[in-house]
Amino acid sequence: MKNSVMHKPAKVTLVGAGPGDPELITLKGMSALKSADVVLYDALVHPDLLDHAPDAEHIFVGKRKGCYAFQQDQINELMVSRAYSHGHVVRLKGGDPFVFGRGSEELEFASKQGIEVEVIPGISSCIAVPSAADIPVTKRGVSKSFWVITGTTREHELCRDITHAARSSATVVILMGMSKLPEIVRIFEREGKSNLPVAIIQNGTLDNEKIGVGTVNTILEVVEKDKLSNPAIIVLGEVVSSRSQLQWVRREAALK
Repeated sequence: MKNSVMHKPAKVTLVGAGPGDPELITLKGMSALKSADVVLYDALVHPDLLDHAPDAEHIFVGKRKGCYAFQQDQINELMVSRAYSHGHVVRLKGGDPFVFGRGSEELEFASKQGIEVEVIPGISSCIAVPSAADIPVTKRGVSKSFWVITGTTREHELCRDITHAARSSATVVILMGMSKLPEIVRIFEREGKSNLPVAIIQNGTLDNEKIGVGTVNTILEVVEKDKLSNPAIIVLGEVVSSRSQLQWVRREAALK
């Protein structure tokens, strides 16, 4: 039923929803939602964003560890079938669709079906979440670069790149790595970095955000004490110390 009923051109737009706070979506992303006929949205998408598409069909296709509303192949097929039957499908993904979001796979699948596609980048949590927590991923005189790594591979194993990152002087930002945190700690300890500052940021940019700060050799205790869990990102590097420095400056300024 390719456009025979609705007479709307089939289109798929990948939209990055940002790191969590619904106000951190781009204006262009918001505009795409307003023109959507169908919205396929993920688990980390703030529900308030769906208010920008009040007349569209909303379909949850999110994935959580051990729980899948749809398998990836099913998401691809649903995205294409709804584009042909309804018109404009917005595929709304947390963060940026091309940062560990399988956005390129979905884009390629839709393109091969002859569907018009568009990508609207989003603010990635790998930069925005530390920033919102007063942690810069780079800082002059402290860190000249940063790694962004997935903690868990498709085979549910720890990503080997973490070992290479631990040997560098760069800031290391690990997404989807909480279940592998003990292994990550051991890698950094083997590299002689037991005292390296670490931050765990859960539900970053949201009202229920929780932040735990420690060092490589204390962060597991911090996680247990503060009951930190997914969704969270891990930041390892001297830049983590900037958080306390900035907070001290703010307190001093407020007293003047």
